[in-house]
Amino acid sequence: MSKKLFTPGPANVPEIVRIQLSKDIIHHRMIDFHHILDKVNIKLKQVFKTNNDIIILTSSGTGAMESSIVNLFSTGDEVLIINIGFFGERFIELCNVFNLKVHHLDYEWGKSFNLDDVKSIFERNSKIKGVFVTHHETSTGVLNSLKELGEFINTTNALLIVDSISGLVIHDFKFDDWHIDCALASSQKGFLMPPGLAFVALSEKAKSMMKSSNLPKYYWDYKKYIDYLAKGQNPFTPAISLVLALDFALDLVLEKGIDEIAKGKLELRKYLEAKIQQLGFKLFITDEQIKGNALVPVLSPNNEDLNELVNYLDSRHNLSVSLGQGKYHNTMLRIGIISDFNKDDIDDLINKIKEYLDMNKK
Repeated sequence: MSKKLFTPGPANVPEIVRIQLSKDIIHHRMIDFHHILDKVNIKLKQVFKTNNDIIILTSSGTGAMESSIVNLFSTGDEVLIINIGFFGERFIELCNVFNLKVHHLDYEWGKSFNLDDVKSIFERNSKIKGVFVTHHETSTGVLNSLKELGEFINTTNALLIVDSISGLVIHDFKFDDWHIDCALASSQKGFLMPPGLAFVALSEKAKSMMKSSNLPKYYWDYKKYIDYLAKGQNPFTPAISLVLALDFALDLVLEKGIDEIAKGKLELRKYLEAKIQQLGFKLFITDEQIKGNALVPVLSPNNEDLNELVNYLDSRHNLSVSLGQGKYHNTMLRIGIISDFNKDDIDDLINKIKEYLDMNKK
C-alpha cells in the first residue's frame, strides 16, 4: 500500500480488491449485473444477520442517514436522538432540516447512553415514532450496546434506526435478533472498499411506516429500490465497478468470518492501547465495556497540539492518523485500525511517533 491509513475510514483497500476495481464495467440493466446484485444481496444479509433484503445506495454514509429520515417519517413527527458524539449531532441536524420534532439525550463525549434515560423520555413523550442511535461513534471510539435498546423499542410503536457505518463487520451486529428496524452502513469502513456505496437494511415494521411518510424524496425513495431489487436492478445507475468489487470483497469477509474479524480487531486494539500508552498518551475511554475496535482515541500527554505530529507522520512517513473532532480537534489522536493491519504495522506506527517525540523533546 502506498499510504497506510490509520484513520476511522476510509480504510486501505487491499490490492486483491483494487484489481477487481480495475476491471471493465458491465451494463447495469443486463442479466450479468442482475446475477451479481442478487449474489451481493445474499452476502449482505449474512453480514447484517438478517433475512431482509438490503438496499444499496450510491452514496456516502450521510446520504444513507438522510435517506432513513425522508423514507420513514413525516413533517412534525417526534423522534428521539441518542447523541454521544459528532454523528449523533449530525442526526439532530438532519432531522431539524426536515422539520421533525426532535428530542435528544446528550451525553458527554466518551460516554455511552443510559437505557433508563430512554425509557424516561418515552414515559413523557408517547408520540415518539423513531429513535436514532450510533452503533460505533468514530468521534469518540464509543461502542453503544444495542441489544437491550432494541428489546425496549420493540415494545413501543417507534422504530430503531442505527448508524452502523463504522460498526458493521468490525463489531458484533445482529439486525433481526436485536429488533433493529433500519440499519445503515458504508463501503469504506469494515468492507475494505473505497467510499461510494451505502447499505440499508429494513424491518417489516419500517416498511410499514414508509407507507405513511410524506417527506419529499426521489433519489432516496426506498420503495423504488425495493421494487427494482426484485428485478435484480437498481432504480438509477449505480456505481457499477464498486458493486462488482463488493461482490468479491464480501467473499473475503465471509470466508474469514465476521466473528473472527471482530476478534482480531479486539486483539489489535488492545495491543495498540498498550503500545501508545508507553509513549505517554492517555486513553480517552477507560471503560472496557464501551470501547469499540475501529479506532483508539488518545489524548496528548500534556495537552499539546498534535497537528505537527500528524503532519510529520503524513509528510515524512506516508502514514495518515486522524486528529480529534469538536473540542478535541488539536489534542486527540484517533488511530484507526479498520485497515487490514497487523501488530507489525502497529509497531511501525509507534516507532514513527516515538521518533517524532524524541526529536521534539525539550
